[in-house]
Amino acid sequence: MPSRTEIFNEINKEKTSAQDNIRRKYLKELFELTGNDIIILSSAFSTIKIKNLPSIFISITNDDVQGFMSAMHGLKGDKLDIILHSPGGSLEAAEQIVNYVRNKYDYIRAIIPQNAMSAATMIACACNVIIMGKHSAIGPIDPQITFPSAQGHFSAPAQAILDEFNQAKEEIKNDPKTAPIWVRRIDKYPSGFLKVCENTIELSKGIVMKWLKTWMLKDDPDKETKSSKIAEWLGDTNHHRTHGRPIDINEARNHGLIIENLEDNDELQEKVLSVFHAAMATHVFSNCMKFVENHNGRGAFLNVELKK
Repeated sequence: MPSRTEIFNEINKEKTSAQDNIRRKYLKELFELTGNDIIILSSAFSTIKIKNLPSIFISITNDDVQGFMSAMHGLKGDKLDIILHSPGGSLEAAEQIVNYVRNKYDYIRAIIPQNAMSAATMIACACNVIIMGKHSAIGPIDPQITFPSAQGHFSAPAQAILDEFNQAKEEIKNDPKTAPIWVRRIDKYPSGFLKVCENTIELSKGIVMKWLKTWMLKDDPDKETKSSKIAEWLGDTNHHRTHGRPIDINEARNHGLIIENLEDNDELQEKVLSVFHAAMATHVFSNCMKFVENHNGRGAFLNVELKK
């Protein structure tokens, strides 16, 4: 397997668009090994070169639905491998992507060469099996809510917002003198905001539970209970503490997800990591912040012009 440095050097020896040629070469090699259709969703979030880049450029958004539509056009197989490297993003976009790919494929593997967090974790939970390396990580699915503040837009876990409100009610009940302090804090939330938090938490856990029992755990006689426990665990803000906390292969497996070790198949590991290194090279050597692409080189790319 060529190392990341060797792949970067290989690209440096090529001419314009070398990163595309090299990446597609390794995607084709992976396809020839597995025989499964392949789609990669890759974000520059771990290699980003632009300061203060809005998260929309590196996150899963509705634009990626179009990317998957383009990448799936012309694919003829009955099995799919989705390679995921993403910080997550829109719950609604992830749901639409899953609904779309599941209308075509009965069997899907999620391959995580490094990080598939948040909404990308949700997509992985809609697959029949997840393939992770010892270094790979998924993440919590607890929804984050963004709202305006005096210092600009601020994001916080939906559950933390509800917990703060419940804390306020309890403290005011025990000591009414604290009411003015809490009123000033709670006033920062827009009308109906708490209900939005409740609905989003319920939706996030409910979708993952539904996907798990429909596909990954469909043959498990205890799929209802196990799916519910996994969804609750992934969505538990107070357990994970931070939204970006990495969940490794052992923890994911111990909580009931069906995980295969990438290292168990040397040839598969080599091909997957070659694709991943080439994808990272694409982000490093170009202004591509995110792309969706199949093994035939068809897909969609989001480029952001760098300021000189």
